Amino acid sequence: MPDSTTKPAPKKPPATSQATTRANKLARLGLRTDMDCVLHLPARYEDETQVLTIQQASHVGSSTAQVEGIVSSCDIQYRPRRQLIVTLQDDTGQLVMRFLNFYGSQTKQLAVGTRVRARGEIRHGFFGAEIVHPNYKIVLEGAPLPCVLTPVYPSGEGLSQTYLRKVIADAMQKVNWQDTLSPAQLQTSSPHTFQLMPFEAAVRLLHNPPPEIDEGALEDKSHPAWVRMKFDELLAQQLSLKRAQVARRAKNARALSVTGTLSAAFLQALPFSLTAAQQRVLTEIRHDLQAPFPMQRLLQGDVGSGKTVVAALAAAQAIDSGYQAVLMAPTEILADQHFRKIAGWMEPLGIKVAWLTGSLKKKEKLAAQERIASGEAQLIIGTHALIQDSVQFAKLGLVIVDEQHRFGVGQRLTLRNKANNGDSDIVPHQLMMSATPIPRTLAMTYYADLEISVIDELPPGRTPIVTRNIDQNRRDEVIARVHAAAQEGRQVYWVCPLIEESEALQLQTATETYAALAEALPDLHIGLVHGRLKQVEKQAVMEAFIRGEIHVLVATTVIEVGVDVPNASLMVIEHAERFGLSQLHQLRGRVGRGSAASVCLLLYQAPLGQIARQRLMTMRETTDGFEIARRDLDIRGPGEFLGSRQSGEAMLRFADLSTDQWLVEQASSLAQNLLQHTTPENSATVTAHLARWLGGREDFLKV
Repeated sequence: MPDSTTKPAPKKPPATSQATTRANKLARLGLRTDMDCVLHLPARYEDETQVLTIQQASHVGSSTAQVEGIVSSCDIQYRPRRQLIVTLQDDTGQLVMRFLNFYGSQTKQLAVGTRVRARGEIRHGFFGAEIVHPNYKIVLEGAPLPCVLTPVYPSGEGLSQTYLRKVIADAMQKVNWQDTLSPAQLQTSSPHTFQLMPFEAAVRLLHNPPPEIDEGALEDKSHPAWVRMKFDELLAQQLSLKRAQVARRAKNARALSVTGTLSAAFLQALPFSLTAAQQRVLTEIRHDLQAPFPMQRLLQGDVGSGKTVVAALAAAQAIDSGYQAVLMAPTEILADQHFRKIAGWMEPLGIKVAWLTGSLKKKEKLAAQERIASGEAQLIIGTHALIQDSVQFAKLGLVIVDEQHRFGVGQRLTLRNKANNGDSDIVPHQLMMSATPIPRTLAMTYYADLEISVIDELPPGRTPIVTRNIDQNRRDEVIARVHAAAQEGRQVYWVCPLIEESEALQLQTATETYAALAEALPDLHIGLVHGRLKQVEKQAVMEAFIRGEIHVLVATTVIEVGVDVPNASLMVIEHAERFGLSQLHQLRGRVGRGSAASVCLLLYQAPLGQIARQRLMTMRETTDGFEIARRDLDIRGPGEFLGSRQSGEAMLRFADLSTDQWLVEQASSLAQNLLQHTTPENSATVTAHLARWLGGREDFLKV
C-alpha cells in the first residue's frame, strides 16, 4: 500500500494540448487549412541577405542594417530606467543593443562571448552606434545567410514569426498547386501587355522573393505576383455573388402581385406627391415583388430623399397580396420614428401595425408576438428583437431592413429565414435601405448580387443646409447663435461625440454639455437624450422636442438617423473632428427638413489631423451624399467604409478598390463568362476557385 503522505506525480498535459492551442490561435487568424496558410501572404519583408561590418553600419545613416559580432558586455542598467545594454563587437568596431523591455533569461542568452546576428535601425547615441530592440539570433561562425528576403506575416498573440514561417513552409509542401485558371484565361484576363502569372509561381515568389526584386513593387502590391493574387481574390468574390444571385432566382418566393385598394388608398391619402425618382424606384420594386423568386434590392437615397414612404408602399403591396411585411431598424429611436410615421399612414386605412422592441415589458412583448404569429398583425416594425427565436410569423412575404449596414450579415440572414416556416425553399422578398450611398466601385464589388435602386432627388421645398467649421475657442459665439435661433421660434440640436468608443465618457460629455447650456441659457428649455436612458424616458424627451416644448436638444449619436422635426433648423456638432464623414452627413440631415434656412455648425478642436481636415472641408463644400460617400471611400478605404460586420468574411485582403478598379471589371467579366457558359471545364474552374479562396464562407455573401 503506498505511503499516504506521498504526493501523486503531477499529471502531464496531454500531448495534443499544445498543438490544439496553436491550432486555435491559427484559426483566429483564419488559418484552418493548408491552403489558408499558403494564402496568408507577407505584410512586409526584411532583407537579411547581407551583413555589414559594424563600421559600415555606423555610416549608413538612420536606415536599417544587419551586423554580426561577439557580445563583449551584457549589463542591466537603471538610469534613466531599467534596461538591458548589450555591446556587440567585431574587427571594425562596436555597437550597442538596447532593450527597454526584456526577459531575465536574455542576460544568459546574450552572455559574453556569444555570436549574435542583429538587425534594426542604426541610431547614434551618447555611446556611439546603437540599435534599440533589434531583431537578433544566436549564430555559429560562418552560418549561411538567407538567399531570399525574409517574410514578415500578419500575426496574432502567441504566434511567433518563426513558427508562422514553419507552418507556411510545411503547408506549401502539401497543397495542390494546380492552377484554377487555364492558360487562355490567364492571357485574356489581363488588359495589359503581360498575362497573369501562374498561381504557384506567384505565391512562391511572394513568400520567398529574391533580393534583387523591385521592393517598391512588392510594397505597393503592383508586382505581377500581387496582381495575380488580387485578381484571384476578386474573381472568387464575383463568382460567389453572381452564383448567389443565380441560386436566389432558383428559389421560390410568394409572388406579391396585387397592388389593390390599400395601395391606391395609401397613395391617395398621402399629403404630398411622390417625386419622379420615388415613382421610378417604386415601379422597380413593384415589378420585383410580382416575381415568383425573391427580390433582393438595395434602396439607396440621400438623407431626406423619402425612402420611408417607398418602403411603406412596398409593404402595402405585400399586405394587399395577403402577406405580412416586417421592417427592422437598428435603434429604438429610428424604429419608433418609422412606427409613428407609417402607422399614422396605415392605421386609418384599417391596417394592423405591431411594434416589437427589446424594451417592451414581458406582457406587451408576448401580446405582440401572439398578434404576429396569428397573422393579425399585418405590418410589424421593430428592432433586433424581431430576430429572437420566440418571434414567429404567420405569412411573411416582405422583409425591409433600414440602415442595413448597421446590422451584421448573420442578423439579416436570421430575419430572412423566419419566412420559410420550415420550408427552406421559400424565401421572402427583401428590401434593404441605406442613406449612405454606395459608390459604383464598391457596389460592383460587394453588391454584385443585388439590384440597386437610387432615389437621386430630394422632395421639393427642401432648403439647402449651410455648413460652417468653427474652432472650439468661439464656443460663446455659437451659444449666442443658438439663443438667437430659439428666440426666433426655431429648435436646435446639440450633438456630443462618442469618445474612444466609451459610452460612459460619451454620457459624461452629454450631461456636462447639458448642464453648461442650461446655465448659459436659463430662459430656454434644454432637453437631454442619450443611450443610457430608458426607452420610455427617451421617448418622452423626443415627443416634447417634436411638440416644440424643448428649444435645444442635447443628444449623443442616438439621433443620427430617422429623427424628423421640421422646425429644427440649427445643428451644432461638438468635436466634429471625431466623427466619420458618413456620420456627419447623417447628423446634418436632421435639419433642413422644413421651409426655414438651416445651418450646421461643426465645432472642432485644433490642431486638426490631415484626415479630420479632409472630412470637415468635404462637409463644408458639399451636401451631396453621393459625393460625400465617394470621398469617404477615398479617405477610409472599403474595409472601414463598409465595416467588417457588414461584409462578414468577404472583406478583400489584397485588392484595393482605389487602384484596382480595372481588376474588378476583368474579374466580373470572367465570372459572368464562367457562369453563363456552363461547360464541364468552366464548372470545374468555378468549383475549384471558390474552394481555394472562400472554402465554406459563401453564405455570408447571400444576404
